[in-house]
Amino acid sequence: MQRIFAALALFAALGLSAAHAQDGEWRHGTSLIGEPKYPAGFTRFDYVNPDAPKGGVVRLSETGSYDSLNFVPPRGTIATGVGNIYDTLMTSSFDEISTEYGLLAEAMKYPEDFSSVTYKLRSQAKWHDGQPVTADDVVWSFDILKKTNPQQAFYYQHVVKAEKTADNEVIFTFDEKGNRELPHIVGQLLILPKHYWEGTDAAGKKRDIAVSTLEPPLGSGPYKIKSVNAGRSIAYERVPDYWGKDLPVNVGQNNFDEIRYEYFRDETVELEALKADQLDWRTETTARVWATAYDVPQVKDGRIKKEEFEEPYRGSGLMVGFIFNQNRDRFKDPRVRDAFNYVFPYEEINKTIFYGAYTRLKSYFDGLDFASKGLPEGAEKALLDPLANQIPPEVFTEEYKNPVNATANDQRANLRKALALFKDAGWTLKGNKLVNDKGEPMKVEFLMNGPLYEKIALRYQTELGKIGVEFSIRPVDSSQYERRVTSRDFDMVYSGWAQSASPGNEQYEYFGSQSADREGSRNYGAIRNPAVDTLISKIVQAPDRASLEAATAALDRVLLWNRYLVPGWTLRAQRVAHWDRFGRPETLPEFSVGFPSIWWWDETKTEHVESVP
Repeated sequence: MQRIFAALALFAALGLSAAHAQDGEWRHGTSLIGEPKYPAGFTRFDYVNPDAPKGGVVRLSETGSYDSLNFVPPRGTIATGVGNIYDTLMTSSFDEISTEYGLLAEAMKYPEDFSSVTYKLRSQAKWHDGQPVTADDVVWSFDILKKTNPQQAFYYQHVVKAEKTADNEVIFTFDEKGNRELPHIVGQLLILPKHYWEGTDAAGKKRDIAVSTLEPPLGSGPYKIKSVNAGRSIAYERVPDYWGKDLPVNVGQNNFDEIRYEYFRDETVELEALKADQLDWRTETTARVWATAYDVPQVKDGRIKKEEFEEPYRGSGLMVGFIFNQNRDRFKDPRVRDAFNYVFPYEEINKTIFYGAYTRLKSYFDGLDFASKGLPEGAEKALLDPLANQIPPEVFTEEYKNPVNATANDQRANLRKALALFKDAGWTLKGNKLVNDKGEPMKVEFLMNGPLYEKIALRYQTELGKIGVEFSIRPVDSSQYERRVTSRDFDMVYSGWAQSASPGNEQYEYFGSQSADREGSRNYGAIRNPAVDTLISKIVQAPDRASLEAATAALDRVLLWNRYLVPGWTLRAQRVAHWDRFGRPETLPEFSVGFPSIWWWDETKTEHVESVP
């Protein structure tokens, strides 16, 4: 489920053009930065191959398991790829940021004050059973999402109602003005078939959209579910008569006849499956494995290609790290959280475990031009000055930098600094244990989704042990991990947030006080900070791009200096190993690899690969 909602949150970070000022003007597409690249009447996106052949099977992998095909209720682990069976009102291009075009909706309009948005549906849109996609479906989908899922109710809290205004039109009304993002957020709704969910299944039992199910649901998208092996695999087949296959936004896309996901609980087994030609494509997340485990004949003779793609990171930012659950009293003091950062031996880990592949994150918007740097000036400082009594003084006096543990001397000095910070916060070293004034030890359980970060955690454990911190490591399966994170039943996790080039309403979900106590929110650290809330509102209500960037940089500084996490690391490239069976556009789009949507099965390459003994 998190993948779908994470994708919705990332889409929702896209915005609307301020250049369109006329109330009631129908638009085929919108952009926050200038005008859309593709004009009304465009025939296809530049980066696709309009003559790409249809056919073939692509075999992908996933870690863990799944227990539901219904993304609506907040419980359950959703099968990967379920989003392929649905359409949204709007869709994005891969060679622009903050820009989208109509999919289910042929056009949209909104007033100058952004107090509502109206979508006009395409008359040819239909569900896989042949029934039309209607305005009633759109209204019902919105209402049921808000009613059934607390996370979505929070996300759409400022959208007060959806109404059918004509046979093919729906208007969404907002409870505030000036929020440029709201029209676009609504445009990213996955539209559901009302008649299907209000009907009965093959056994005559009435369906309930509020509960998990493994019954393949009805969709309107380019694929439908072909087969389900609960928790182990799922396959999707292309819909030959898909209603939207000839739309400009779909030309040259959705080329594979079948997309199949195989689930693995062990990444070593998953890698061996790739080598044994049981998988076609694998994204590698471990630097050591990338450096050492692909020295095999299939790679040497070119049947398996190793590639690094930077495209997915060109228009996005990132912050990940060891996140403290501030519902735990021991983490409420920022000096305690800061002490953990001084102990983390990043430089040694990068050298010995990561093969020097990564860089340390130093911003919640790392990789984006408007990430905070230097000291605040101009419009950014003007936003921070009124908050001076609510934010750390370092915001105004120092550029944020992570501690450096490059040498043994660095490590010893930083351990001393960490102990001093703990002492200032009321923790002292007695014998070999760090305790508070009640004699309670500093205990931290690091919750992991499987064993992926175990070597890193063990190294961190060793350093923390030197100053008396009891750091235990708890790997669990993906279902248990999701349940515990959702209910905030953890001390520390390694997680984070992807950021788009147009931050907005999703910041409330990530860092806002309102989301701190809501089960399932992405405010993993339970941040409750009035200054953070104020700056998020400045982002959401920003009247122009310059104001948006200033408010985002200001928020970045306040988050960093409150030390809500120990920043992690990143490689701004996607490492992929894949069998050389596929064709792809000569030039990939600027902001995405586009796999598998704009790639295709290549019969000649496949014959060559399979001819090698």
